[in-house]
Amino acid sequence: MDLDTIIDTLFSPTGDPLVRGLTLLILSLVVAIVIDRGLVGIARRVVSKTRNGLDDLVVEAMHWPAVWSVLLGGGWLWIAPYTEDHPALRRVATGVLATMAVLLWTWAAARVGQAGLKLLVKHQDRTALVQPRTLPLFDIAWRTIVFGGGTYFVFLAWNIDVTGWLASAGVLGVAVGFAAKDSLANLFAGLFILADGPYKLGDYINLDDGTRGRVTEIGLRSTRILTKDDVEVVVPNSNMAESRVVNESGGPNEHSRLRVDVSVAYASDLDAVEATLIALCMDRDDLILDDPQRAPLVRFRSFSDSGIDLQLMAWIEKPEKRVVTTHHLIKAIHRRFAEEGIEIPFPQREVRQLR
Repeated sequence: MDLDTIIDTLFSPTGDPLVRGLTLLILSLVVAIVIDRGLVGIARRVVSKTRNGLDDLVVEAMHWPAVWSVLLGGGWLWIAPYTEDHPALRRVATGVLATMAVLLWTWAAARVGQAGLKLLVKHQDRTALVQPRTLPLFDIAWRTIVFGGGTYFVFLAWNIDVTGWLASAGVLGVAVGFAAKDSLANLFAGLFILADGPYKLGDYINLDDGTRGRVTEIGLRSTRILTKDDVEVVVPNSNMAESRVVNESGGPNEHSRLRVDVSVAYASDLDAVEATLIALCMDRDDLILDDPQRAPLVRFRSFSDSGIDLQLMAWIEKPEKRVVTTHHLIKAIHRRFAEEGIEIPFPQREVRQLR
Protein backbone atom coordinates (compact mmCIF):
# COMPACT_ATOMS: atom_id res chain seq x y z
CA MET A 1 0.00 0.00 0.00
CA ASP A 2 1.56 3.30 -1.12
CA LEU A 3 1.29 6.65 0.65
CA ASP A 4 -1.55 7.96 -1.54
CA THR A 5 -3.64 4.89 -0.76
CA ILE A 6 -3.00 5.28 2.98
CA ILE A 7 -4.00 8.95 2.91
CA ASP A 8 -7.11 8.15 0.88
CA THR A 9 -8.03 5.39 3.30
CA LEU A 10 -7.59 7.61 6.34
CA PHE A 11 -9.39 10.71 5.15
CA SER A 12 -11.88 9.48 2.56
CA PRO A 13 -15.30 8.69 4.00
CA THR A 14 -15.70 5.93 1.41
CA GLY A 15 -12.51 4.16 2.49
CA ASP A 16 -12.52 0.76 4.14
CA PRO A 17 -13.31 1.40 7.85
CA LEU A 18 -11.43 -1.72 8.94
CA VAL A 19 -8.24 -0.66 7.15
CA ARG A 20 -8.65 2.92 8.32
CA GLY A 21 -9.14 1.86 11.94
CA LEU A 22 -6.21 -0.55 11.94
CA THR A 23 -3.97 2.05 10.31
CA LEU A 24 -4.86 4.66 12.91
CA LEU A 25 -4.28 2.13 15.70
CA ILE A 26 -0.86 1.28 14.32
CA LEU A 27 -0.01 4.98 13.96
CA SER A 28 -1.01 5.60 17.59
CA LEU A 29 1.18 2.68 18.64
CA VAL A 30 4.10 4.17 16.70
CA VAL A 31 3.53 7.58 18.33
CA ALA A 32 3.39 5.93 21.76
CA ILE A 33 6.68 4.14 21.09
CA VAL A 34 8.24 7.41 19.95
CA ILE A 35 7.10 9.09 23.17
CA ASP A 36 8.26 6.16 25.32
CA ARG A 37 11.64 5.58 23.70
CA GLY A 38 12.43 8.98 22.29
CA LEU A 39 10.87 11.99 23.98
CA VAL A 40 10.90 10.53 27.49
CA GLY A 41 14.53 9.46 27.09
CA ILE A 42 15.52 12.95 25.98
CA ALA A 43 13.58 14.50 28.87
CA ARG A 44 15.29 12.15 31.35
CA ARG A 45 18.71 13.15 30.14
CA VAL A 46 17.83 16.84 30.39
CA VAL A 47 16.39 16.70 33.90
CA SER A 48 19.22 14.52 35.17
CA LYS A 49 21.46 17.59 34.94
CA THR A 50 19.33 19.61 37.38
CA ARG A 51 19.81 19.62 41.13
CA ASN A 52 16.24 19.21 42.40
CA GLY A 53 14.35 15.97 42.01
CA LEU A 54 10.97 17.47 41.17
CA ASP A 55 11.49 17.59 37.41
CA ASP A 56 12.65 13.95 37.45
CA LEU A 57 9.43 12.96 39.18
CA VAL A 58 7.38 15.07 36.74
CA VAL A 59 8.90 13.20 33.79
CA GLU A 60 8.30 9.82 35.42
CA ALA A 61 4.75 10.72 36.45
CA MET A 62 3.82 12.02 32.99
CA HIS A 63 5.49 9.15 31.17
CA TRP A 64 2.80 6.48 31.29
CA PRO A 65 -0.22 8.82 31.17
CA ALA A 66 1.14 10.32 27.93
CA VAL A 67 1.83 6.91 26.36
CA TRP A 68 -1.50 5.42 27.37
CA SER A 69 -3.43 8.53 26.34
CA VAL A 70 -2.08 8.12 22.81
CA LEU A 71 -2.98 4.42 22.83
CA LEU A 72 -6.46 5.12 24.18
CA GLY A 73 -6.94 7.77 21.50
CA GLY A 74 -5.88 5.27 18.84
CA GLY A 75 -8.28 2.71 20.29
CA TRP A 76 -11.13 5.18 20.07
CA LEU A 77 -10.27 6.01 16.43
CA TRP A 78 -10.24 2.28 15.71
CA ILE A 79 -13.68 1.55 17.17
CA ALA A 80 -15.31 4.86 16.18
CA PRO A 81 -16.33 3.75 12.63
CA TYR A 82 -18.03 0.64 14.00
CA THR A 83 -20.15 2.56 16.53
CA GLU A 84 -21.50 5.27 14.22
CA ASP A 85 -24.81 3.46 13.90
CA HIS A 86 -24.93 2.56 17.65
CA PRO A 87 -25.00 5.82 19.69
CA ALA A 88 -25.37 4.04 23.03
CA LEU A 89 -22.38 1.77 22.39
CA ARG A 90 -20.37 4.74 21.15
CA ARG A 91 -21.18 6.69 24.30
CA VAL A 92 -20.14 3.79 26.54
CA ALA A 93 -16.88 3.24 24.65
CA THR A 94 -16.04 6.94 24.75
CA GLY A 95 -16.86 7.15 28.44
CA VAL A 96 -14.71 4.14 29.35
CA LEU A 97 -11.68 5.30 27.36
CA ALA A 98 -11.96 8.90 28.58
CA THR A 99 -12.38 7.74 32.19
CA MET A 100 -9.19 5.67 31.95
CA ALA A 101 -7.31 8.68 30.60
CA VAL A 102 -8.67 10.97 33.34
CA LEU A 103 -7.68 8.49 36.06
CA LEU A 104 -4.14 8.26 34.67
CA TRP A 105 -3.65 12.03 34.59
CA THR A 106 -5.29 12.47 38.01
CA TRP A 107 -2.88 9.96 39.53
CA ALA A 108 0.06 11.76 37.86
CA ALA A 109 -1.09 15.19 39.08
CA ALA A 110 -1.47 13.90 42.65
CA ARG A 111 2.07 12.48 42.63
CA VAL A 112 3.58 15.65 41.19
CA GLY A 113 1.76 17.85 43.70
CA GLN A 114 2.84 15.78 46.70
CA ALA A 115 6.44 15.73 45.49
CA GLY A 116 6.37 19.50 44.98
CA LEU A 117 5.06 20.08 48.51
CA LYS A 118 7.76 17.84 50.01
CA LEU A 119 10.40 19.72 48.02
CA LEU A 120 9.09 23.05 49.34
CA VAL A 121 9.21 21.72 52.91
CA LYS A 122 12.79 20.56 52.35
CA HIS A 123 13.66 24.12 51.28
CA GLN A 124 11.42 25.81 53.85
CA ASP A 125 13.90 28.66 54.21
CA ARG A 126 12.80 29.91 50.78
CA THR A 127 9.09 30.09 51.56
CA ALA A 128 7.26 31.01 54.73
CA LEU A 129 3.96 29.51 53.61
CA VAL A 130 4.75 25.80 53.20
CA GLN A 131 6.28 24.51 56.44
CA PRO A 132 6.29 21.05 58.07
CA ARG A 133 3.34 22.06 60.25
CA THR A 134 1.30 23.27 57.24
CA LEU A 135 2.19 20.33 54.95
CA PRO A 136 -0.94 18.28 55.86
CA LEU A 137 -3.13 21.31 55.12
CA PHE A 138 -1.70 21.86 51.64
CA ASP A 139 -1.63 18.11 50.96
CA ILE A 140 -5.34 17.78 51.75
CA ALA A 141 -6.15 20.88 49.69
CA TRP A 142 -4.18 19.60 46.69
CA ARG A 143 -5.79 16.16 46.82
CA THR A 144 -9.24 17.73 47.08
CA ILE A 145 -8.60 19.90 44.01
CA VAL A 146 -7.05 17.07 41.95
CA PHE A 147 -9.61 14.39 42.74
CA GLY A 148 -12.48 16.87 42.58
CA GLY A 149 -11.32 17.97 39.13
CA GLY A 150 -10.86 14.34 38.06
CA THR A 151 -14.39 13.52 39.16
CA TYR A 152 -15.72 16.50 37.22
CA PHE A 153 -13.98 15.42 34.00
CA VAL A 154 -15.24 11.85 34.45
CA PHE A 155 -18.78 13.22 34.59
CA LEU A 156 -18.11 15.22 31.44
CA ALA A 157 -16.78 12.07 29.73
CA TRP A 158 -20.14 10.38 30.36
CA ASN A 159 -22.12 13.51 29.33
CA ILE A 160 -23.54 13.89 32.83
CA ASP A 161 -24.80 17.38 33.69
CA VAL A 162 -23.37 18.21 37.11
CA THR A 163 -25.33 21.45 37.56
CA GLY A 164 -28.22 19.74 39.31
CA TRP A 165 -25.82 17.66 41.36
CA LEU A 166 -24.01 20.78 42.55
CA ALA A 167 -27.29 22.41 43.57
CA SER A 168 -28.31 19.29 45.47
CA ALA A 169 -24.88 19.13 47.07
CA GLY A 170 -25.27 22.73 48.23
CA VAL A 171 -28.59 21.98 49.93
CA LEU A 172 -27.18 18.78 51.40
CA GLY A 173 -24.09 20.67 52.59
CA VAL A 174 -26.23 23.14 54.53
CA ALA A 175 -28.10 20.28 56.20
CA VAL A 176 -24.90 18.44 57.03
CA GLY A 177 -23.37 21.66 58.34
CA PHE A 178 -26.16 22.11 60.88
CA ALA A 179 -26.09 18.43 61.86
CA ALA A 180 -22.31 18.26 62.27
CA LYS A 181 -21.49 21.78 63.42
CA ASP A 182 -19.25 20.52 66.23
CA SER A 183 -17.25 18.31 63.88
CA LEU A 184 -16.94 21.17 61.38
CA ALA A 185 -15.81 23.50 64.17
CA ASN A 186 -13.09 21.01 65.09
CA LEU A 187 -12.15 20.64 61.42
CA PHE A 188 -11.74 24.37 60.80
CA ALA A 189 -9.95 24.81 64.12
CA GLY A 190 -7.55 22.05 63.08
CA LEU A 191 -6.87 23.81 59.79
CA PHE A 192 -6.18 27.10 61.60
CA ILE A 193 -3.87 25.34 64.08
CA LEU A 194 -1.90 23.75 61.24
CA ALA A 195 -1.69 27.07 59.42
CA ASP A 196 -0.91 29.30 62.43
CA GLY A 197 1.34 26.82 64.24
CA PRO A 198 0.91 27.81 67.94
CA TYR A 199 2.47 24.42 68.71
CA LYS A 200 3.91 21.53 66.75
CA LEU A 201 4.59 17.83 67.18
CA GLY A 202 6.89 17.21 70.14
CA ASP A 203 6.20 20.52 71.90
CA TYR A 204 5.55 20.55 75.65
CA ILE A 205 2.40 22.56 76.35
CA ASN A 206 0.15 23.60 79.26
CA LEU A 207 -3.61 24.17 78.97
CA ASP A 208 -6.02 26.23 81.06
CA ASP A 209 -7.53 23.13 82.68
CA GLY A 210 -4.14 21.99 84.00
CA THR A 211 -3.39 19.46 81.25
CA ARG A 212 0.35 19.37 80.75
CA GLY A 213 2.29 17.15 78.37
CA ARG A 214 3.95 16.62 75.04
CA VAL A 215 2.04 16.89 71.74
CA THR A 216 2.08 13.51 70.00
CA GLU A 217 -0.38 14.15 67.16
CA ILE A 218 -2.15 17.09 65.52
CA GLY A 219 -5.13 15.89 63.53
CA LEU A 220 -7.90 17.71 61.72
CA ARG A 221 -10.36 16.88 64.51
CA SER A 222 -8.29 16.69 67.69
CA THR A 223 -4.88 17.10 69.30
CA ARG A 224 -3.32 14.30 71.35
CA ILE A 225 -1.20 15.13 74.41
CA LEU A 226 0.88 12.58 76.34
CA THR A 227 1.11 13.52 80.04
CA LYS A 228 3.79 12.63 82.58
CA ASP A 229 1.59 9.75 83.74
CA ASP A 230 1.78 8.19 80.25
CA VAL A 231 -1.87 9.03 79.75
CA GLU A 232 -2.88 10.26 76.31
CA VAL A 233 -5.38 13.11 76.45
CA VAL A 234 -7.44 13.77 73.31
CA VAL A 235 -8.52 17.42 73.14
CA PRO A 236 -10.93 18.63 70.41
CA ASN A 237 -9.33 21.26 68.23
CA SER A 238 -12.16 23.72 68.91
CA ASN A 239 -11.22 23.60 72.61
CA MET A 240 -7.55 24.03 71.74
CA ALA A 241 -8.37 27.09 69.64
CA GLU A 242 -10.29 28.69 72.52
CA SER A 243 -7.82 27.75 75.28
CA ARG A 244 -4.80 29.66 76.48
CA VAL A 245 -1.90 27.43 75.42
CA VAL A 246 1.47 27.87 77.10
CA ASN A 247 4.10 26.33 74.83
CA GLU A 248 7.16 25.61 76.97
CA SER A 249 9.05 24.40 73.87
CA GLY A 250 8.17 27.42 71.77
CA GLY A 251 11.45 29.29 72.13
CA PRO A 252 14.68 28.77 70.19
CA ASN A 253 15.29 25.59 72.23
CA GLU A 254 13.59 23.38 74.82
CA HIS A 255 15.53 24.72 77.81
CA SER A 256 13.24 25.85 80.59
CA ARG A 257 13.85 27.84 83.78
CA LEU A 258 12.36 26.70 87.07
CA ARG A 259 11.92 28.83 90.17
CA VAL A 260 12.12 27.55 93.74
CA ASP A 261 10.81 29.84 96.50
CA VAL A 262 12.92 29.85 99.68
CA SER A 263 12.76 31.81 102.91
CA VAL A 264 15.58 32.41 105.44
CA ALA A 265 15.67 33.98 108.87
CA TYR A 266 16.45 37.68 109.28
CA ALA A 267 19.68 36.83 111.10
CA SER A 268 21.06 34.87 108.14
CA ASP A 269 24.12 35.99 106.19
CA LEU A 270 22.52 36.71 102.81
CA ASP A 271 25.80 36.50 100.91
CA ALA A 272 26.44 33.06 102.40
CA VAL A 273 22.88 31.99 101.57
CA GLU A 274 23.33 33.05 97.95
CA ALA A 275 26.71 31.33 97.64
CA THR A 276 25.33 28.14 99.21
CA LEU A 277 22.43 27.93 96.78
CA ILE A 278 24.64 28.61 93.74
CA ALA A 279 27.15 25.97 94.85
CA LEU A 280 24.34 23.49 95.43
CA CYS A 281 23.13 23.98 91.84
CA MET A 282 26.65 23.50 90.53
CA ASP A 283 26.87 20.20 92.40
CA ARG A 284 23.64 18.98 90.75
CA ASP A 285 24.78 19.20 87.14
CA ASP A 286 22.77 16.02 86.47
CA LEU A 287 19.63 18.12 86.94
CA ILE A 288 20.71 21.71 86.26
CA LEU A 289 21.83 22.79 82.79
CA ASP A 290 25.59 23.33 82.64
CA ASP A 291 25.71 26.47 80.51
CA PRO A 292 27.65 29.62 81.46
CA GLN A 293 25.08 31.78 79.68
CA ARG A 294 22.31 30.20 81.75
CA ALA A 295 23.96 30.12 85.17
CA PRO A 296 21.78 29.72 88.29
CA LEU A 297 20.62 32.95 89.95
CA VAL A 298 19.42 33.91 93.41
CA ARG A 299 17.13 36.91 93.78
CA PHE A 300 15.89 38.24 97.11
CA ARG A 301 12.25 39.20 96.72
CA SER A 302 10.72 40.62 99.86
CA PHE A 303 10.66 40.97 103.65
CA SER A 304 7.99 38.68 105.00
CA ASP A 305 6.53 38.33 108.47
CA SER A 306 8.93 35.56 109.49
CA GLY A 307 11.97 36.04 107.27
CA ILE A 308 13.40 37.16 103.95
CA ASP A 309 11.88 35.59 100.85
CA LEU A 310 14.13 34.72 97.95
CA GLN A 311 13.93 32.76 94.74
CA LEU A 312 16.39 30.28 93.25
CA MET A 313 16.24 30.27 89.43
CA ALA A 314 17.97 27.56 87.42
CA TRP A 315 17.74 26.22 83.88
CA ILE A 316 16.83 22.63 83.05
CA GLU A 317 17.21 20.80 79.75
CA LYS A 318 13.57 19.86 79.10
CA PRO A 319 10.27 21.22 80.51
CA GLU A 320 9.03 17.80 81.62
CA LYS A 321 11.91 17.59 84.12
CA ARG A 322 10.56 20.56 86.08
CA VAL A 323 8.67 18.57 88.73
CA VAL A 324 11.38 16.01 89.46
CA THR A 325 14.11 18.68 89.51
CA THR A 326 12.11 20.85 91.93
CA HIS A 327 11.61 17.79 94.13
CA HIS A 328 15.35 17.03 94.35
CA LEU A 329 16.31 20.69 94.78
CA ILE A 330 14.00 21.19 97.77
CA LYS A 331 15.46 18.10 99.46
CA ALA A 332 19.00 19.24 98.72
CA ILE A 333 18.33 22.80 99.97
CA HIS A 334 16.84 21.53 103.22
CA ARG A 335 19.82 19.22 103.82
CA ARG A 336 22.44 21.85 102.88
CA PHE A 337 20.84 24.55 105.05
CA ALA A 338 20.90 22.16 107.99
CA GLU A 339 24.59 21.49 107.39
CA GLU A 340 25.45 25.20 107.05
CA GLY A 341 23.31 26.28 109.99
CA ILE A 342 21.03 28.45 107.87
CA GLU A 343 17.66 28.76 109.52
CA ILE A 344 14.45 28.35 107.56
CA PRO A 345 11.88 30.44 109.48
CA PHE A 346 8.34 29.41 110.23
CA PRO A 347 5.46 31.50 111.53
CA GLN A 348 5.37 31.94 115.29
CA ARG A 349 2.48 33.22 117.36
CA GLU A 350 2.34 34.33 120.96
CA VAL A 351 -0.83 33.50 122.80
CA ARG A 352 -1.52 35.70 125.81
CA GLN A 353 -4.31 35.31 128.26
CA LEU A 354 -6.15 38.51 129.00
CA ARG A 355 -7.22 39.07 132.57
